[in-house]
Amino acid sequence: MSANSASAAPEAEQPNGSGSGFRIPKVPFWAQIVAGLVLGVLLGWLARSQDVSWLVTTLDKVGSLFVQLLKLAVAPLVFFAILVSITNLRKVNNAARLATRTLLWFMITSLIAVAIGLAIGLITNPGAGTGLTPKDGALSETKGSWIDFLTGIVPDNVITPFTELNVLQIVFMAAVAGIAALQLGEKAKPILTLSEAVLELLQKALWWVIRLAPIGTVGLIGYAIADYGWDLIGKYATFTADVYIGCALVMFGVYPLLLATVAKVSPLQFFRGAWPAIQLAFVSRSSVGTMPVTQRVTERLGVPKEYASFAVPFGATTKMDGCAAIYPALAAIFIAQIFDVQLGIGDYLLIAFVSVIGSAATAGLTGATVMLTLTLSTLGLPLEGVGLLMAIDPILDMMRTATNVAGQALVPVIVAAREKILDHDKYNSASSSPIDSFGSSEAADVDGDSDGDGIRGAEPKGAVPAIV
Repeated sequence: MSANSASAAPEAEQPNGSGSGFRIPKVPFWAQIVAGLVLGVLLGWLARSQDVSWLVTTLDKVGSLFVQLLKLAVAPLVFFAILVSITNLRKVNNAARLATRTLLWFMITSLIAVAIGLAIGLITNPGAGTGLTPKDGALSETKGSWIDFLTGIVPDNVITPFTELNVLQIVFMAAVAGIAALQLGEKAKPILTLSEAVLELLQKALWWVIRLAPIGTVGLIGYAIADYGWDLIGKYATFTADVYIGCALVMFGVYPLLLATVAKVSPLQFFRGAWPAIQLAFVSRSSVGTMPVTQRVTERLGVPKEYASFAVPFGATTKMDGCAAIYPALAAIFIAQIFDVQLGIGDYLLIAFVSVIGSAATAGLTGATVMLTLTLSTLGLPLEGVGLLMAIDPILDMMRTATNVAGQALVPVIVAAREKILDHDKYNSASSSPIDSFGSSEAADVDGDSDGDGIRGAEPKGAVPAIV
């Protein structure tokens, strides 16, 4: 027996190359998130009930640092994602038609969502019996108006939007750069190659932040409980329940209905494939921060990569059924009742208009303050009402963002199915594989997975067929 064969035999008996024979069980990402939620609630309750100030501070710093890390990548990620997504349309036949259909379905689903929000608000009267008064409100430091919204799209310079994290202006500059690159053709190829490389780098760095989500969850949830307490949450019980019920009706009622009737695909398969992005959105409270994972799961559901790379970044900055439709509708009714302002049919139509047209103001960041102030200013409601809702915003934002991201994955599936470019074999075989397989292309098939659930398997082969 040769030395090589002799050494090979023991290696064959060693699992994963380890001589101990013991393998540490791998905890699924969703289980880590749940554990973070539970631990955060327990630590938050302990910090508040025992008045442990250092624990409150620690939870605050941990949660804030996680959000800071997400925001750190937002500006360059949005710019390069939008730029690359627009230039990728050159690889798609009938790109203008696809873009138009995508925008149309964004508007349709937003209109349905805001109608549900209004209906729930009118039925439950969330502002009644809370014990809150106008004096409990505080004037919002962040304001939104149609003049600010329209004039604020174009930046004064190219630096300020990145330093002040004005995502709407970043989207504008990226769109201009992307369209210019398309017009230049081959001359812009070096810039496009660099942009694609930078985007990959940013997504890799963001993935490292995403892996910290369970720790961030402990801080975010723990601080919310420690700072606000159950008593405060109790005052907003009806409103909180309305937001969660409204989002649940849209996500698990409207979306499955559209998938079954319009796209004619299995709703269960959609949620199985999209679940990693939805659960991450619930924790991170950032559509943009979740965008790389959203794009991966959308591709895994059979949407061609060239189209998904446009639709998902576009949706991550404009498609907000939770933050820009359900929430402002309910919040407007809630604030109107607190301030004893009667809303009429015209006001409800205005809410719907703002939700459908102004959703880009939310810009995929944590929170929906700008969209809410835009809605209130349009209706003429006091902006002090925003201060009434800031206390429980983190708790509401989790469900809102999960709904946003579910919608951002839904629309590309619907459009691809309607335009007959959806890979039904990949869609039907999609499974809720560990989120770890979305970190890099090398991570695909880490569990011996060869059914196309990894990143490599999610990439479509060949060009997108022509649309008839």
